[in-house]
Amino acid sequence: MSDGKSIEVEGKIVAVLPGTMFKVELVNSNGHTVLAHISGKLRKNFIKIAAGDTVKMEMSPYDLEKARITYRMKEPSANPAFGGPRAGFRRR
Repeated sequence: MSDGKSIEVEGKIVAVLPGTMFKVELVNSNGHTVLAHISGKLRKNFIKIAAGDTVKMEMSPYDLEKARITYRMKEPSANPAFGGPRAGFRRR
């Protein structure tokens, strides 16, 4: 939101739905699930999100059932020296 009243939360992707929508379970709650969509920057930069990924989201204080995914968290087990599973990938 532009006025800075959004709530930042972290969650884990539970299900991938059609139309770039996701069911996300919040990390610090007791099983609360929200419906989330991808923000414009993630869509523009072709950031892929799959089930099981940890994401950072913004929620409106007026509707706590919907959210906007703003950041996909890095996997802690990825070895930075190896480069990850897409090390050889180069966009032309």
